[in-house]
This record gives sequence, structure tokens and C-alpha cells, in this order.
Amino acid sequence: MPETARRPGRSSASACSCRCFLPFCSSIDEDASVKISHNIVIGGLAAPASALFAFPAMPAGLDLSITIPQIKVAEYHRPYVAVWLEQPDQPTARTLSVWYQTVKKGNEEGTKWLHDVRSWWRKSGRSMRFPADGISGATRAPGPQKLSFTAGKGPLGTLAPGNYELVVEAAREDGGRELVRLPFAWPATPGQTMVRASGKSELGAIALSVKP
Repeated sequence: MPETARRPGRSSASACSCRCFLPFCSSIDEDASVKISHNIVIGGLAAPASALFAFPAMPAGLDLSITIPQIKVAEYHRPYVAVWLEQPDQPTARTLSVWYQTVKKGNEEGTKWLHDVRSWWRKSGRSMRFPADGISGATRAPGPQKLSFTAGKGPLGTLAPGNYELVVEAAREDGGRELVRLPFAWPATPGQTMVRASGKSELGAIALSVKP
């Protein structure tokens, strides 16, 4: 029986010169330069392999880590904490988060002591109503605490380009009060901008990631 004829310059899938054994691989014989053209079939249509590795862009915003230190005292109370944004020489502030006693104990409302977070209270707190949607939260235990804010949504909203300071203030019953500032520019440059600071008593390490 005569040998089955093959088109010149082609190898069968099982004898492909690139040894990929794919039926849709095109190549030329070994005595010529090997040329490979692979497409990945998605839903019946050929698509470049790079299409499989396209990731959605991460939304712009702020990621914040606040460490509440472990303080050894006879009677420890979790601190009230406020987080807000302000601009140099601007009297107003944008509150992002407030941690306080959200559950009423007896006849005492937790909001009664919010004024102890003094700088925030003067800047923004006194004009707010609580609970504030997307802002109010319970006090948190010692250790790293995470917050994330997305541009155009929630308390962060839309920021005009410029220089800002993210401010974290903590006040603790029968304890002290501390305020830490983290300066940053908005919008961020390509890549993430990381700003770090640390308190000395009521606040520990603080890290701010500004996402473009």
C-alpha cells in the first residue's frame, strides 16, 4: 500500500517539530527555522494566551492599619478612636471612621464621651449625628486593626487633587490621648504609596497605603 502523502513543509500533530502534540500547532520541518503560532481556544474562538492573564484594575483608595497597643493597667478600657482627613490650612475635616461604645450601658450613651477625642471633635465630631452610616464602629481590641476606603464611595467619597493628612486620634478612659498624622498626596503616583508612623502611648504602628 502506498505511503500516505503529506503536504510538503508540514508535520503531523504527532510528529510536530516543536513537540507540543497539539492538533492546532503550525510548524515547519526540522531542516528549517521552527515557527510556532499557538492560540488558546476560549468558547470556540481562538484568543491570545495573554487574554487569560488580564486582571481587573484595583480601585483607587486608602488601606489603613492601626495598631492598638496592649497596655497593662489594673482596669483597661478600650480607646475611642477617630480617623479623618484634612488639608493644610483648611478648617474642615472629612471623618472616615469613629470607634466608640456603640452599645448603651445602663443609662449611659457611649456618644457622651466622644468629645474626649478632642481634636477630631473640634474639627468635625461636634457637627455629626451618631450612629453615622459607614463611619460608626465599636471600640477594638489591642492588636493591628484594618480599614479600607474606596475612592468615590462611602466616607472617602471624591477627593480633589492635593496634599492631605490622614489623622488618627485615640483617647482612653482613665488613660491618655494621642494623635498621629500621616501626610500623603492625592491622587497617588503609579504603584502604591506607603506612609508609616507610630504613636508612643495610646497608638502603636500605623501604616497607610495610598492606591492609585
